[in-house]
Amino acid sequence: MAGPVQSIERAAAILRLLAGGPRRLGLSEVASSLGLAKGTAHGILRTLQHVDFVEQDEATGKYQLGAALLHLGTSYLDVNELRSRSINWADALAARSGEAVRLGTPLEGKVLVVHHVFRPDDTLQTLDVGALLPLHACSLGKVLLAFGAEPVEPLLEAGLEEYTRHTLVRPDDLNQALVEVRELGWGAEVQEMAMGEAGVAAPIRGHGGLVVGAIGVSGPVERICDTKGQPQPPLITLLREAARAISRDLGAARW
Repeated sequence: MAGPVQSIERAAAILRLLAGGPRRLGLSEVASSLGLAKGTAHGILRTLQHVDFVEQDEATGKYQLGAALLHLGTSYLDVNELRSRSINWADALAARSGEAVRLGTPLEGKVLVVHHVFRPDDTLQTLDVGALLPLHACSLGKVLLAFGAEPVEPLLEAGLEEYTRHTLVRPDDLNQALVEVRELGWGAEVQEMAMGEAGVAAPIRGHGGLVVGAIGVSGPVERICDTKGQPQPPLITLLREAARAISRDLGAARW
């Protein structure tokens, strides 16, 4: 196996050094603390600064952790708290509904699946944790868009990719669908990402009522929907109860 990459190890050491101190550090302090040549330390700091992992104070020239790195850390903590608070409720929802359950959060214009409970039967299923789903073509994404967890404008500017003949690719159609999600308090997809598949999702709220994620059930369209192609009301009831329970655990007021 290949050994560790020295430049990455040194960059990590610099980040740990900046994270561990109560104040900004100058180039000489960074270099001497880690036993690096000033030129080497300066090159790594400039690279970290370029990707916003490190910021340099204009007045003193000293360095501190950057906003991008702090955002990554906050996102990690948020996602892990969301997952840990949701696991029991997601398991119960899968058992009661008989369908697969997924938990999603927004990430760089997509939906990141952070937890997935298989449908409780013997069918062959693939774990979706870590998968990135299109916001406009899945119920989880529609919920995140409708309640402001992810902005709509960049998605519309980039263009809406068509996955099936049912995918919403016209901006007006998507905007109308998001209005309906807000009015109903849940969102659905019916053969919009994959033919024969359907799903329904509800928002998960944190402190202050802000939507921090979504929980959804998905499966074959004939199991999720009635004969008119509408999501089964009992399924929606179970889903919304789970979403409310998770939201309460995350500190949201009753809603």
